[in-house]
Amino acid sequence: MPRDDRHIPPLAEVRRITEKKRDAWWTVMLVDPVATPLVRWTAMHTRVTPNQITWGAFIVGLGSAACFTQGDWRWLLLGALLYHVSFIFDCMDGKLARLTGTGSVFGAWLDFVFDRIRVVVCAAALMGGQYARTGDVLYIWLALAVTFLDALRYIDSLEIFKIRHTMRKQIKTRMRAARKAQNQAELAFMEDLLRDNPEADMEHDRAVTAGGEMGADFETPFAAAVIEASFPTADQPRDLHAPGAGAVATAPAPPRKAAVVDLQQEFRRRFPWWTRCRSFLMRHRIRAHLISGIEFQMGVFIIGPALDSIGVATVVSGALLLVFELAIIYKLLLSTRDFARTLDSFETTA
Repeated sequence: MPRDDRHIPPLAEVRRITEKKRDAWWTVMLVDPVATPLVRWTAMHTRVTPNQITWGAFIVGLGSAACFTQGDWRWLLLGALLYHVSFIFDCMDGKLARLTGTGSVFGAWLDFVFDRIRVVVCAAALMGGQYARTGDVLYIWLALAVTFLDALRYIDSLEIFKIRHTMRKQIKTRMRAARKAQNQAELAFMEDLLRDNPEADMEHDRAVTAGGEMGADFETPFAAAVIEASFPTADQPRDLHAPGAGAVATAPAPPRKAAVVDLQQEFRRRFPWWTRCRSFLMRHRIRAHLISGIEFQMGVFIIGPALDSIGVATVVSGALLLVFELAIIYKLLLSTRDFARTLDSFETTA
């Protein structure tokens, strides 16, 4: 039976609930405008579950692989179209889960596993079809490269997440110990505040300019940019009609005088122009990692087949992915230096 549409909010509210605060530019520009209305329609008129959509995305992805094996441009174009449809379905399962509250741990696992299988199968099919058509062994190596790069970026992102989580946990532990007997401001991290308030980058720059080299006029002693930030609170709602406001309007705001630890201080100092670019992208819901795994897959499985230029598209997409992954690793290196200085500042203060 169809769902009662009185329980499904208007499209604007569905966007706020289901769309991520920051996402890949391919998703923001080419997927969400289609996937979000489809999710609302699905929730209103069907009893389809997120896991069923995950299965649907996987099956359509296999259809894309079948087209790729043919090698002919017309089949490649159809395969590219099916791959994009598969990715739209892949985005819909998570949106439907958030909208209806029907997500599960198993569903997240299923989505992850099917995504990896789809990449491997489509890579083998696409490059195998081109090898059968041309006899060029280069396509065999490209299939291995696509599989390797897809696995590498997941391993890299997982390890970076673990390291960042460990650094934040240690800083919070030191902060609680230092302020155990005092009723002072809570602790927040600059990257979280910037995620919820893209305009904060400029506020931070002005604060740094006014305060000198990180801490000259601030009340806190920490070396790694501990400042008092003035961000909107619950009783100061944002303009919901401002660009990008819908994705962050209800985000919980930190205390008005929160001590903010910036673990990206050295990166900001070395690349001040990137702060402005990042702010611009965040205001449009686009994450700063412009060539991530999503754009890499789309370059290989959509742009390459559509242009009948598999080799060039794969090499360019892989090179751009590596450049951005190396940039993230470099940023992590600078962040660990800020982390070490922050911990040292606790010892100095003690």
